[in-house]
Amino acid sequence: MIDPQTEVQVAAYRAELRTVGRSQRLAGFGLVLLGAILVWAATRAGDLAGTVQLAGYGALAAGWALMLTAIFLRTRYHRRRLRELN
Repeated sequence: MIDPQTEVQVAAYRAELRTVGRSQRLAGFGLVLLGAILVWAATRAGDLAGTVQLAGYGALAAGWALMLTAIFLRTRYHRRRLRELN
């Protein structure tokens, strides 16, 4: 049988881990959405199509970079916490 105390500790750690890199993750997600909308809208932008498309690809790149940064921060935090336990 699984110890209820252990389940509570695991749930608390998961909640704690979810907060690491949260702002970067949310900003990255927002930029990815904005970039996708801009790339889609470039087909209807007329004379500004090239500029809108370039801005969309820039937002996509920045968004994915922020999301990868959040993954890196979260992994580093998790490894550090596991080292503290040993």
